[in-house]
Amino acid sequence: MTVEQSLLGKDTDYPTTYQPDILFPISRTQARENYQHVEGIYKGKDWWHIFEISWLNLQGIPQVAIGRMTLPASSEFLLESKSLKLYFNSMNFTQFESKEAFIQRAEKDLSHAAQAEVTLTLFHVDDLEISKPEGICIDDQQPDCLVNHPDARLLAFDKTVNDADKNVEIQLYSHLLRSNCPVTGQPDWGTIFIRYQGKKPCYRSILAYIISYRQHNGFHEQCVEQVFADLWQNLQPEKLMVYATYTRRGGLDINPCRVSDESWMPSPIRLARQ
Repeated sequence: MTVEQSLLGKDTDYPTTYQPDILFPISRTQARENYQHVEGIYKGKDWWHIFEISWLNLQGIPQVAIGRMTLPASSEFLLESKSLKLYFNSMNFTQFESKEAFIQRAEKDLSHAAQAEVTLTLFHVDDLEISKPEGICIDDQQPDCLVNHPDARLLAFDKTVNDADKNVEIQLYSHLLRSNCPVTGQPDWGTIFIRYQGKKPCYRSILAYIISYRQHNGFHEQCVEQVFADLWQNLQPEKLMVYATYTRRGGLDINPCRVSDESWMPSPIRLARQ
């Protein structure tokens, strides 16, 4: 199935009965064709926060929670966001004997759709903490060149450092990530983190590269994988992590992370503007 066959961008009635078949998987294969040999593309996770979760207890009283869904980057399929929103809303009038029973049902459905083990953690609505970004913010850099679509040729090394200082381990971040949904054209906003070990990169060039996504059409997961692949192939670091925390739309935020080394897998966070 292709995304054009999904409900994304179409007027849709919200279901009031449980509908697991509404989940719409999208193959990751085609988007990965140009960098399928980049091993880190298959290492990592997609974390989703689902803010519209509700079901009924056995007395018919609504229960609410915030969910964190974890989908492995190695899964054959990603899940289209509108279908996920409709799926969880289809459970609003279904009775479950416990929170654990709700989680068990959801994990079974989500794993079947993604063809991989998907986990769901539920938080009380007041318990999902807001984190502050860690690392060096590069948003005050002055790029030498700005373009409208991703161009890996923008990436460069820092030519001002001494040879002894060229190998670094750093974490950079920028709040200036913007891309577009490839189906609806709606803008997607996010903060992107880059943890890097290797020859010191030019911060201005990395910011220029991030800004170049501003008119790019791509799903969140695909954008992060392209950033990872371009950094890996052009700067050839020893280790690399790319993690984007996108802002919420339709009651969901998506947070893809890719790593070259599993030891660099961060813990999932939620930032203030999500």
